[in-house]
Amino acid sequence: MKKLILSALTVALVGCSTAPQGLKMANPAECGMDPERLALCDSAINACIANSDFPGAVLSIVRGDKIVYLKAYGYKQVVPDTLAMPVDGIFDLASVSKTVGTTLSFLQLVEDGQVRLQDNVNKYIPEFQPWVDPETGEKVNIEICDLLTHSSGLDAYANANDMVALYGENQPDSLMHYIATRSGRNFRPKTDFRYSCLNFITLQNILQKVTGMTLAEYAQKNVFDVLGLKNTCYMPSEDMYPRCIPTEIQPDGKPLVGKVHDPLARLMNGGNSGNAGVFSTAEDLSVIAAAIMNGGAINGKRILSPLTVKTMSTVPSNIDPKIGRGLGFDINSDYSSNKGNLFGDEGVICHTGYTGTSWVMDLKTKTAVILLTNRAHPYDGGAAVPIRTKIANIVASAIME
Repeated sequence: MKKLILSALTVALVGCSTAPQGLKMANPAECGMDPERLALCDSAINACIANSDFPGAVLSIVRGDKIVYLKAYGYKQVVPDTLAMPVDGIFDLASVSKTVGTTLSFLQLVEDGQVRLQDNVNKYIPEFQPWVDPETGEKVNIEICDLLTHSSGLDAYANANDMVALYGENQPDSLMHYIATRSGRNFRPKTDFRYSCLNFITLQNILQKVTGMTLAEYAQKNVFDVLGLKNTCYMPSEDMYPRCIPTEIQPDGKPLVGKVHDPLARLMNGGNSGNAGVFSTAEDLSVIAAAIMNGGAINGKRILSPLTVKTMSTVPSNIDPKIGRGLGFDINSDYSSNKGNLFGDEGVICHTGYTGTSWVMDLKTKTAVILLTNRAHPYDGGAAVPIRTKIANIVASAIME
């Protein structure tokens, strides 16, 4: 990808009275943050764009219930045309969907007494196979908590093309049957960590059996609509496509727009998937982050209780501490580099997405960093890992009180 000249293509909303979807804008200094330090984010992101790590990005920094920094950088696309990145661009969140859609929805079922974290998965999916000790033959059932913390031992993924060859396209029940009966069980549950999209596809199916709704329907009604989010959904309608940020170029030579990039979510689950599929903006994610940091509610609208948020942000006591995962969110696993080096572990939750998306929330200082990049455009070769750490460090160092 060609080197990009960026000085005229940084779009900012800083110091305005309100941001979209109800969070007020505020000067960083009014919220105990050093604006000069936050401005270092601009040069760091622009350097990545100039290095062709990704074409563009949107950054939102939240303090308490206010957005203190909101900027767009570079380009939303470079193929087939070169277009500037809009601050309200709608991104394919990839695995950030695991937190935004699946986790928040599923924990509502726990709150409502419809499921328990210690329930065996086979209570809801009877064919779901246990882990079997290869030496003794002992059978150990996989529990819901194991899925949420990636301590189940399930395979990380299933090749989407293989699934299509086996079952045909858009066959979610067949995909679940494969996970339940044929996917590997690689270690005794709760003893180790293996990040797995199959965990969250299984959670999706449990939610759907319990509620009688698709995950997309449930999350829309009980999370996104409750918070008044207008730009967050699964399977965007075509009228939203012009604002969707393209991902990877497809065999027809055109980039994917408005359809989830993840192959299993797109080819087997038709966009309604527990592992990926949510589309959103930095502004909408800021609202969700503010709600989480405020104990599950914002602007009088509640999606979780304070104790649920506390539990979600803690490594469960019944799994090996080295796993480092809370319920749905990362705390200090090998995948948590996007929280940076300065925020610490306690009360800090985060997650990343394959397309170049990420967010981190420090529940103690009530500071959130939402960094959305289009790393997978135009080809799946961009890099977003280092910049996530750098931006988190800049933001953490800007906290003065």
